[in-house]
Amino acid sequence: MFSFMTITKALSDENRVRMLLALDGRELCVCQIIELLGLAPSTVSKHMSILANARLVEGRQKGRWRFYRLAGDDAPDEVQEAIAWTFRSISKIPQIRRDSERIKEVLKIDPEVLCKAQNRA
Repeated sequence: MFSFMTITKALSDENRVRMLLALDGRELCVCQIIELLGLAPSTVSKHMSILANARLVEGRQKGRWRFYRLAGDDAPDEVQEAIAWTFRSISKIPQIRRDSERIKEVLKIDPEVLCKAQNRA
């Protein structure tokens, strides 16, 4: 029951769902997620922490950079099913399509440049 409640809580926020879908087939640095969604770094970190706690995403640290990706094949069945259901359910929503186009632009920018620009803002 705990796992189910943790997963549903993680999926109960629009920004967290958008983050989850942005990770489809890729790993993103926190600064890229910030750029995509236009949220404060602390807000993105909190949302990613909730997604990681639900085991929907995995994170890794590389120097001063924090990267996230979708949970791997070794994730519990309920996690894999939740991710699949989320993608099936909302991948065609206009906001998700806009995010998909926007992330292509964000990926063209060097993460270090993004990070520096975000720290000046």
